[in-house]
Amino acid sequence: MTVDVPRCRWVNLKNPLYVSYHDHEWGVPVYDERELFELLSLEGAQAGLSWETVLNKREGYRDAFVGFDVDAVAAFGQTDVDRLVRNPGIVRHRLKIEAVISNARAIQVMRDSPEPFAEFVWSFVDGSPRENGYDHHNDIPTTTAESDGMSVALRRRGFKFVGPTICYAFMQAAGLVNDHTRDCYLFAGKSQTPNSTQ
Repeated sequence: MTVDVPRCRWVNLKNPLYVSYHDHEWGVPVYDERELFELLSLEGAQAGLSWETVLNKREGYRDAFVGFDVDAVAAFGQTDVDRLVRNPGIVRHRLKIEAVISNARAIQVMRDSPEPFAEFVWSFVDGSPRENGYDHHNDIPTTTAESDGMSVALRRRGFKFVGPTICYAFMQAAGLVNDHTRDCYLFAGKSQTPNSTQ
């Protein structure tokens, strides 16, 4: 774990998973369909919970949802849902579980459209990451016009658990926007080289 560097203040420095997520994933652009599906699924699972709760169950999610293979998850049926609501490795919320499955099916449909899922997602920032520059994490919005638009558009395509707040958290996680605060060593324009590692 990288130590002795200033990070965004929302990071729980006592949780190595949280620190690693902040240092190596949050805000890094993601263009792969499967990875985007995973992040959207995890953000949906977070609704009403802390991100740390979901992050701690991430490997359980990957196991339960076949590595977030879109086609495999889209093939899940009611028996799979019944099995998953008994799985302690994930958040056992039936509607959230069903949303992951229906969202996989919606992604499949988009493959045959002029704008597949990954291209569609990135269209909300014109294909390029937005580099924001907030001084404090309390200044970072929970929704934006772009996340509002994404939410509406996803719902029209049959996606579930994609409200504006979830969509903005997804945009942050997938690197559509870079919301590392100015005092964080990962803020755009700062050196990406940490002071020390262990």
